[in-house]
Parts: sequence; structure tokens; C-alpha cells
Amino acid sequence: MNADYGAPTELAGPLQQRRALYQPRLPPCLQGATVRVEYGDATATIDPTGAHAVAQAFPRTYGQRLVTFLAPDGTAGAGKAVDERPPIRVGVVFSGRQSPGGHNVVWGLHDALKAYNPQSILYGFIGGTEGLFANKTLEITDDVLASYKNQGGFDLLGRSIDQIRSSKQVSAAMTTCQDLNLDGLVIVGGVTSNSDAAQLAETLVQKNCKTKVVGVPVSLNGDLKNQFVETTVGFDTVCKVNSQLISNVCLDAISAGKYYYFVRLMGRKASHVALECALQSHPNMLIMGEEVALSKLTLMEVINKICDGVQARAELGKHHGVLLIPEGLIESIPEMYALIQRYQHNCLRGQRHCSSSYHPSSEESSSSIKNLTTLPSCPRLTPNNC
Repeated sequence: MNADYGAPTELAGPLQQRRALYQPRLPPCLQGATVRVEYGDATATIDPTGAHAVAQAFPRTYGQRLVTFLAPDGTAGAGKAVDERPPIRVGVVFSGRQSPGGHNVVWGLHDALKAYNPQSILYGFIGGTEGLFANKTLEITDDVLASYKNQGGFDLLGRSIDQIRSSKQVSAAMTTCQDLNLDGLVIVGGVTSNSDAAQLAETLVQKNCKTKVVGVPVSLNGDLKNQFVETTVGFDTVCKVNSQLISNVCLDAISAGKYYYFVRLMGRKASHVALECALQSHPNMLIMGEEVALSKLTLMEVINKICDGVQARAELGKHHGVLLIPEGLIESIPEMYALIQRYQHNCLRGQRHCSSSYHPSSEESSSSIKNLTTLPSCPRLTPNNC
């Protein structure tokens, strides 16, 4: 693990220095040292057909009442002296891809704990979930945070395998929580990380461990949304930065007049980043994985649609353009998804080669089809003139 995690860094550029001075706005309910809590209806699944399966998977945590945070109203102990409130011990770990806003989650957590009781302690686990399993910690202080406020990346603590899934991993995480006597564990990450957080919370309740698990949706993919989560932390920033770069590429394409640019965007299986960037930067074509999967397009059909778009522009005298491709396109093509599943199945069985029973739908793709299995998946097509 990197020994430099948590070390103060020099904010060399004026932009970084100005950014570090920014004070994020807080909702009224979080501006004080305490919050008022209101309990609502029991939690439920968005899709009622999945309620039984979820209830079976999380028998102790599913169905708990929804909690709403409100500003204090002067009652319920809001006036209790700070030194009368018991100090809290909390751990925080980065899990999942680095995303803008991760450091600010740690900053906000630190400030809230110190406002509640200055003796409260926030531990950061160095090296992601591996640091959690090995109990490698860094106490988060004002000095540690000074050069990471409003800065991107996860380099304050780092990240690693990004999972808390196996029984051995869950047991190691619980042991760390017990050894540090943690009141809470905050897991910062995306869909998979929050799923692991839910499973860990279920196990801790089952084992009568006092540590409460909190999942914070920090992900550039923007694929963790519901009526309670408007969007994930970092999605807006990633889309704006990417859109600016794509717009620069569009200007270069139209200036030269003879190049086509294929821009591959992160986002895993969801095409949210690609779609939002297309709405902001107006490329000539966007391939959406969801539409490819829904239309059951083959690899050659996707290629032909791209070629048709290029040909249509050439007939208008335009020999340049920009195409956006989401990261998960290959996996969204049904025939490629089937191939990947077969490949993974064979790997699990210890086989080194794809089964001879699988035959690609087109001879043109058969020679290079194994190489394509190493690419991530992505998805639809929308020609745009500019």
C-alpha cells in the first residue's frame, strides 16, 4: 500500500488553491450540531415483485422505517451541551471507482463529528477495503484534510479490490469494527459498494455488532437513482468536464474537416454519462447500450449503422464527425454478451479456450471475436448534424 496516503500535498496551481477555499452549502437540517429525525413508512422495493426476495436476503434490515432529517426545533435535547454528548467513533472507506466529491464526503463527516463532540474520532481506512480488512487506519484531522478539500480523486486514502462480499471479507470487516469499537462505518462508492454495504449491515445486526453501516452514493456512472437519490455524487462534474473536452474535439473535427473521432466514455453498463455528454456537447452520433440491447442488434448491425451515418454525412460533403461510445457497449450486444458469459463460464471450469459449440453469427467477426471479449460493455445510435 502507498505510504503517502493521507500525507499533506502542495496545492501548486491557483485553481486548486481557490477551489480549496470554497465552502459547500449545506441544507438547513445539517447546519447545526444536531438534527431532528422523523420516521415514516417502512422501506419497500421499487418493484413489488422483488419484495419477497429482498426480504429473504435481508430479513433483519429490510422493512425498517424511512428516516427524514429536519432542522432542530429547540426540543428533544437540541440544547444539550456539547461536552455532554458522548463522543462517536466512525470509520470511512473508499470503495469503487474514484469520483469527484469523495474527499468532500470525508470532510463533511469529519466536521459533523467534531461539531457533535470534539472528542469524536474519524478513522480513514488506507488502501480501500483491503485496509479495512487489515485494520490499516489513518486518523482524519484538520491538518490531514487541509490539502484535499474540494479536490478530486480518492488519493487521501486510496482504494483497492472494491468489494466486501465473501464470508472471509465480511468477517474481517466485522473484526476491524469491533477492534476499533466503531459506532459507524461509512462506505463511499457506487452500486456494487452500496450492495456490499447492505449485506455487511445485515451481517453486523445478525452478529449483534453495534457498528451501523452507512452507504454514500459516490459514483461517476450516475446509475444509482431512485425517489430518494437525485443523482450520485460526482456524476454532474464528470459529465461537465467530459462535455467540455468533447466540445473541443468537435471543434477540432470541424476545423480539419477530414477526421472522425470515436470517444469512449466511462459509465460501465449504463449509458448515462454518454447520454448526458451528448445532450451538452452535440456530437454527430451517440451509441447507447440500452437501445442496442433492447433492439437486439448484432455487432455487424451496430457497425453498419455507424457506417451508414458516415456515408450519409459524406453525401452532404461532410467528411468529419464525432461519435460517443459508452464503456459497456460490447456487453450490451446480445451475441457478445452470450459469448462473454460462455467465456467466463469456461474460465470458472478451468478451460483456456472457448467452447467449440459456440459459433459467431458472422464470419467476418469470427477471427477477432476473442479479442473483443476483453472490452467492457456499452450500447443505441442517434445521428446528429452539426
